[in-house]
Amino acid sequence: MKSELEKAFQTMLDNWERMKRSVEDDAEEDADQFQSSFYKLTEQLRDWFGQRQDQPKSLDEAMQTEEISRMLDRLPAELLLNFETELELIVEGQQREEDARYD
Repeated sequence: MKSELEKAFQTMLDNWERMKRSVEDDAEEDADQFQSSFYKLTEQLRDWFGQRQDQPKSLDEAMQTEEISRMLDRLPAELLLNFETELELIVEGQQREEDARYD
């Protein structure tokens, strides 16, 4: 069975693909769906990270974990910087303010 983290990642990827193909009438709704799923993924990442006994101490260490490495292999290049930024905040124990998200 897939973990909640894997499910959240797949949902985010599906929403990304839908947003890329959306037509004008659906573009705003598809973008909102993607954004929501991206932040649900970051919440799952935060939960996953918090449950690890061997928490990575740096972004590089986190990116080398098996779970994150598998995600990075499938992550569209356009999302890499945002993903890394969120992961770095998680590793550093920081929380993004609601209004500081990528609006």
